Amino acid sequence: MIVVMVLSLIVQQTLTNRFKKYSQVGINMSGAEVSARMMADNGINDVKIGSVNGQLTDHYDPSKKTINLSDSVYAQRNIAAAAVAAHETGHCIQHAKGYGPLKLRSAMVPVVSFANNTVQWVLLAGVIFINIFPGLLWIGIALFALTTVFSLVTLPVEIDASRRAIAWLESSGIATYETLPMAKDALKWAAYTYVIAALGSLATLFYYIGIASNRR
Repeated sequence: MIVVMVLSLIVQQTLTNRFKKYSQVGINMSGAEVSARMMADNGINDVKIGSVNGQLTDHYDPSKKTINLSDSVYAQRNIAAAAVAAHETGHCIQHAKGYGPLKLRSAMVPVVSFANNTVQWVLLAGVIFINIFPGLLWIGIALFALTTVFSLVTLPVEIDASRRAIAWLESSGIATYETLPMAKDALKWAAYTYVIAALGSLATLFYYIGIASNRR
């Protein structure tokens, strides 16, 4: 667990530094313009592009068919903003093409939302009352396992969106031979955050399984 926490801090700090560095490399299109052109090139015309507060809060909402770009991406004209915008548009294209892992992830959202809202309380109660009601901890483990599966399903979704983004940035000519490696590097470190999250979730799951198993 400690190793995962240290890795998480390293990845988050490196990601922040990379985006700050690549945000200094200007291009002639804003993040919103990159997203609009990428959608047009893929025949998508029914998705809105909006801005949201925060940093690295960018996301695609399949239920509302909206690409939400953070303030630092929406209007900024740099390769970091272009990479993020293209990545989120990659999710939009996944949705339009019925990409399997994204469909599975979207279907899991209601159940995982319930699990996230209750799992910590169930696990805490399960540990406290393990000698009285040992089955309660296993219920908490089952709920936590759902969130772990969700983290694992998220990995191919994020990696594929980045793959689509890089391929399009190169083919469209928006990223040059100088800026394309920067876009790849930025999205690589963004992907690492999901890898670390999945590893952390797995480590926590095994930790609670160990507690329940040792009870026997």
